[in-house]
Amino acid sequence: MALADSARGAPGGGGGGVSKEPSSRRRRSGYITVGYRGSYTIGRDIQTDAKFRRVARITVCGKTSLAKEVFGDTLNESRDPDRPPERYTSRYYLKFTFLEQAFDRLTEAGFHMVACSSTGTCAYVSNDPGEDKIWTSYTEYVFCRD
Repeated sequence: MALADSARGAPGGGGGGVSKEPSSRRRRSGYITVGYRGSYTIGRDIQTDAKFRRVARITVCGKTSLAKEVFGDTLNESRDPDRPPERYTSRYYLKFTFLEQAFDRLTEAGFHMVACSSTGTCAYVSNDPGEDKIWTSYTEYVFCRD
């Protein structure tokens, strides 16, 4: 990092010691969980590749102020408008559908993944053994910033 960046208060600059930034500019610790639902089909021949559908929506759960800090104007707040900054919500979602983009933003904001969980259930089963089975899944990734 260049000396000029350090002098302007860029993240990671300053050479250690006590932070001279105002408390409102310090990065607050906390957790953000991102999740998504997906579906896929597996044909009668298990050896063939499963057919995955695109991610329709990435949900965001956590403290409102942290979610807004990380995702900015890409955070869709329409399902939980006017939520106070220190309150928690699980009703936000992102305006984009690429998990990697969400992960990049979280990493840039100093978060790291601490847990993940996924479930899968067979949503549609036919009595016809020749028909594809449709599965649904839900996956969550938990990120933390100390």
